[in-house]
Amino acid sequence: MTSARKRFASGVLLASLFLLFAARDANALPAFARKYGLRCSACHEAWPMLNYFGQKFKDNGYQLMNDRDAPIWQNNGYWPVTIRITPSWHRESTDKVAVDQAASGQQRVTSHGFDVGGLDLLSGGTLDKNLSFLFVLSSDENAAFHFESVNARFDNLFGSPWLNLKVGKFELDNIVSEKRGLTLSSSGGGFQLYHFVPLGDNNFVGQIGDNQFGLEWLGHSANDRTRISAALINSSDGNVDLPGSNSYTGFFAGSQAFELGKLGTQRVGFYAMVGQAPTNTLTSGGPDFPIAGGGFGNKNFSREGFNGIFYLGKLDFQVVTQHGSDDAYFATSTAAPGALPAGARSAVWNGAFVETHYVYSPQLIFIQRSEWLRMSQQAIPGTPSNLGDIDNYVFGYRYMPIMNSRAGFAIHNEYSWIRQRGGAPDGTDLTSNSLFLGFDFDF
Repeated sequence: MTSARKRFASGVLLASLFLLFAARDANALPAFARKYGLRCSACHEAWPMLNYFGQKFKDNGYQLMNDRDAPIWQNNGYWPVTIRITPSWHRESTDKVAVDQAASGQQRVTSHGFDVGGLDLLSGGTLDKNLSFLFVLSSDENAAFHFESVNARFDNLFGSPWLNLKVGKFELDNIVSEKRGLTLSSSGGGFQLYHFVPLGDNNFVGQIGDNQFGLEWLGHSANDRTRISAALINSSDGNVDLPGSNSYTGFFAGSQAFELGKLGTQRVGFYAMVGQAPTNTLTSGGPDFPIAGGGFGNKNFSREGFNGIFYLGKLDFQVVTQHGSDDAYFATSTAAPGALPAGARSAVWNGAFVETHYVYSPQLIFIQRSEWLRMSQQAIPGTPSNLGDIDNYVFGYRYMPIMNSRAGFAIHNEYSWIRQRGGAPDGTDLTSNSLFLGFDFDF
């Protein structure tokens, strides 16, 4: 790998870590609790993470399947809108950053201070019985807004819970949701597994953690124990105006819940993302780059794995695995039908994470996540087998002195550490860590 390419890879990693911290959107609405007269803890194990009842409520289209579902029965003063923002103090440190003032051309860079991670404006609920919607307008810390979620859903078509259709921009149907995750720091706020791109690879559309534009069918049993879904989405990673898009991706998921004695409801499932995306464009720059429909040279990619949520008293575990593959054109950043580097082949990797929660009380939860990504086949023969491997560890707690139908407030403290093999400007390992203390609230 050339020095320039190493610097580019290092920059991509650091930028992706920052974006994961800055662009986390919220998916919790106290308005739902106000509508039904319930405590927020009825749906949330710890805000914003859902429990079994909360997942069932979501799968029913934000309905309890009673006469209070239709908005016509609500008080005229009811307005299903929530605002979430997180002022914080945080410290970020990266051990090898390319700089001009160091003799070696790189050095450790550390920053710390008071900050804010952006704002979310959420609205969701029912337009009528069995017609639901979700709208999330998100901004970064500079108040640059975008549509994180905009979708409508037709629920229980023909009176069947097995027929639900959603159209618009939405989170992919994964039982371990990153959007409802409990971690917030720069180095640990997102799941690396959901956004992994091998070093030297330019496929940005295979990120299962990003909301996507498309059409989704979801079916579930009346008690929500059995769930299955299929979605057809644009191969554009959720970007608007069809940037270079003339291809589609399929996302499929299913899960089964079961009782395990006094331990409660356990759930196991699977997911698969299979698709094509362009590797080339009709224009190489200019004010209109890329033009809609200007992509060509489509190549294949896939992500598949298993997941589960397991309870053991006050402990619970979220487990996700992944096997991923990108075509050689993606893996070497080659525009088809151009010639591939000698011996080029698909990039293949495996990964997993385990996130552990200890729920001391409904107001206090301790969090730990360990995540590993390992390359099993590099695109170019002779490349170090561990180039691009990632290790990520997160530790934290979340204390919620306020969690009611009007507002939620959490004191959030977290430390995270991440290492990528060969990601530094000089080709050695790149390590970053974050210390985060925030005040997360919605109302």
